[in-house]
Amino acid sequence: MRALRILNEGFVKVGSWVTILFMAVIAVVIPYEVMGRYVFQSMSIWSGEVSTYSLAWASMMGGAVGLKKGYQIGMTSVVESVPPAVAKTLKLVSYLCTLFFFGAMFWYGLYQTVYNAKQTSPAIGLVMSYPYASLPVGFFMMFFISLEQFLVFLGLGEKGAEK
Repeated sequence: MRALRILNEGFVKVGSWVTILFMAVIAVVIPYEVMGRYVFQSMSIWSGEVSTYSLAWASMMGGAVGLKKGYQIGMTSVVESVPPAVAKTLKLVSYLCTLFFFGAMFWYGLYQTVYNAKQTSPAIGLVMSYPYASLPVGFFMMFFISLEQFLVFLGLGEKGAEK
């Protein structure tokens, strides 16, 4: 469990910096694109792709970081309105569904990454595996973050690790 916690802390650090990096790219490219389109009447061909691919990476990394920090939406009113045994069962089912979903999305994202290895983007010629790789990387991180929270829920992990 300690190794999983350390792994997830590393995921959060890397995910935070990657999110910051790609949000900074978006913050520079979008105004550049708007200014080029409306002020100079000449739009660059690469800016749309760069901002779209940056958004994909920022979304997946930010989603993983947010999951670890507890920023996701929860159905606490439902869990709090039922008896404790039912609430525990609901949480158990919720964790199992979440783990299944993240695992399935990891494999699907990995498939898409490999499948698009020979495709290039039209404007900048980027191999499309790079933007698609945000899916398996993000869902891989989310799977292990949820696994840690699930193990804490089962009483197999350290208290305070679940948020």
